[in-house]
Amino acid sequence: QVQLVESGGGLVQAGGSLRLSCAASGRTISTYSMGWFRQAPGKEREFVARITWTGSSTFYADSVKGRFTISRDNAENTVYLQMNSLKLEDTAKYYCTRFVNNSPDIWGQGTLVTVSS
Repeated sequence: QVQLVESGGGLVQAGGSLRLSCAASGRTISTYSMGWFRQAPGKEREFVARITWTGSSTFYADSVKGRFTISRDNAENTVYLQMNSLKLEDTAKYYCTRFVNNSPDIWGQGTLVTVSS
Protein backbone atom coordinates (compact mmCIF):
# COMPACT_ATOMS: atom_id res chain seq x y z
CA GLN A 1 0.00 0.00 0.00
CA VAL A 2 1.36 3.41 -0.92
CA GLN A 3 1.76 6.09 1.71
CA LEU A 4 1.95 9.79 0.95
CA VAL A 5 3.81 12.26 3.16
CA GLU A 6 3.55 15.98 2.52
CA SER A 7 6.10 18.54 3.67
CA GLY A 8 7.19 22.09 3.02
CA GLY A 9 4.34 24.00 4.58
CA GLY A 10 4.87 26.92 6.91
CA LEU A 11 4.26 30.58 7.59
CA VAL A 12 4.89 32.99 4.73
CA GLN A 13 4.03 36.60 4.03
CA ALA A 14 1.60 37.50 1.29
CA GLY A 15 3.42 37.65 -2.01
CA GLY A 16 5.92 35.05 -0.92
CA SER A 17 6.59 31.52 -2.14
CA LEU A 18 6.61 28.00 -0.80
CA ARG A 19 7.36 24.63 -2.36
CA LEU A 20 5.42 21.66 -1.11
CA SER A 21 6.63 18.10 -1.55
CA CYS A 22 4.73 14.83 -1.50
CA ALA A 23 6.90 11.79 -1.05
CA ALA A 24 5.40 8.40 -1.76
CA SER A 25 6.58 5.17 -0.21
CA GLY A 26 5.49 1.57 -0.38
CA ARG A 27 4.66 1.52 -4.04
CA THR A 28 5.49 3.56 -7.10
CA ILE A 29 3.22 6.44 -8.07
CA SER A 30 4.81 6.76 -11.50
CA THR A 31 1.82 5.26 -13.32
CA TYR A 32 -0.80 7.41 -11.62
CA SER A 33 -2.05 10.95 -12.01
CA MET A 34 -1.32 12.83 -8.82
CA GLY A 35 -2.75 15.98 -7.38
CA TRP A 36 -3.05 18.50 -4.62
CA PHE A 37 -6.14 19.58 -2.70
CA ARG A 38 -6.50 22.03 0.14
CA GLN A 39 -8.87 22.63 3.01
CA ALA A 40 -9.22 25.97 4.75
CA PRO A 41 -10.72 26.22 8.24
CA GLY A 42 -14.48 25.83 8.09
CA LYS A 43 -14.47 25.02 4.40
CA GLU A 44 -14.66 21.90 2.29
CA ARG A 45 -11.61 20.34 0.71
CA GLU A 46 -11.07 21.75 -2.76
CA PHE A 47 -9.06 20.81 -5.82
CA VAL A 48 -5.85 22.73 -6.45
CA ALA A 49 -3.83 20.96 -9.15
CA ARG A 50 -3.36 17.68 -10.97
CA ILE A 51 -0.59 16.19 -13.11
CA THR A 52 -0.77 13.19 -15.42
CA TRP A 53 1.51 10.22 -14.85
CA THR A 54 3.93 11.31 -17.56
CA GLY A 55 3.88 14.90 -16.39
CA SER A 56 2.88 16.01 -19.88
CA SER A 57 -0.41 17.59 -18.79
CA THR A 58 -1.32 19.68 -15.80
CA PHE A 59 -4.59 21.12 -14.56
CA TYR A 60 -5.26 23.89 -12.07
CA ALA A 61 -8.08 25.48 -10.17
CA ASP A 62 -8.84 28.94 -11.50
CA SER A 63 -7.91 30.44 -8.15
CA VAL A 64 -4.28 29.29 -8.44
CA LYS A 65 -3.73 29.32 -12.18
CA GLY A 66 -0.63 31.30 -13.10
CA ARG A 67 0.69 31.25 -9.53
CA PHE A 68 1.06 27.56 -8.68
CA THR A 69 2.96 24.89 -10.60
CA ILE A 70 2.63 21.16 -10.07
CA SER A 71 5.46 18.87 -11.11
CA ARG A 72 6.73 15.39 -10.43
CA ASP A 73 9.90 13.34 -10.31
CA ASN A 74 8.94 9.73 -10.93
CA ALA A 75 12.46 8.53 -10.24
CA GLU A 76 12.15 10.03 -6.76
CA ASN A 77 8.49 9.00 -6.37
CA THR A 78 7.72 12.60 -5.45
CA VAL A 79 5.25 15.27 -6.48
CA TYR A 80 5.78 18.99 -5.93
CA LEU A 81 3.66 22.11 -5.73
CA GLN A 82 5.48 25.38 -6.27
CA MET A 83 3.37 28.22 -4.90
CA ASN A 84 4.24 31.79 -5.84
CA SER A 85 2.54 35.13 -5.19
CA LEU A 86 0.76 33.64 -2.21
CA LYS A 87 -2.41 35.31 -1.00
CA LEU A 88 -4.15 35.33 2.36
CA GLU A 89 -6.85 33.11 0.86
CA ASP A 90 -4.27 30.40 0.10
CA THR A 91 -4.08 29.66 3.81
CA ALA A 92 -5.12 26.03 4.22
CA LYS A 93 -3.93 22.54 4.89
CA TYR A 94 -2.62 21.08 1.65
CA TYR A 95 -3.09 17.41 0.86
CA CYS A 96 -1.46 15.21 -1.74
CA THR A 97 -3.52 12.53 -3.44
CA ARG A 98 -3.32 9.76 -5.99
CA PHE A 99 -5.98 9.58 -8.66
CA VAL A 100 -7.56 6.25 -9.55
CA ASN A 101 -10.30 6.24 -12.18
CA ASN A 102 -10.25 10.05 -12.05
CA SER A 103 -11.05 10.14 -8.34
CA PRO A 104 -8.80 10.81 -5.36
CA ASP A 105 -7.81 7.47 -3.92
CA ILE A 106 -5.57 7.97 -0.90
CA TRP A 107 -4.45 11.01 1.06
CA GLY A 108 -1.44 12.13 2.98
CA GLN A 109 -1.70 13.73 6.40
CA GLY A 110 -1.42 17.22 4.96
CA THR A 111 0.90 20.15 5.46
CA LEU A 112 -0.25 23.51 6.78
CA VAL A 113 0.32 26.69 4.80
CA THR A 114 -0.36 29.99 6.54
CA VAL A 115 -0.13 33.24 4.61
CA SER A 116 0.12 36.40 6.69
CA SER A 117 -0.37 40.03 5.74
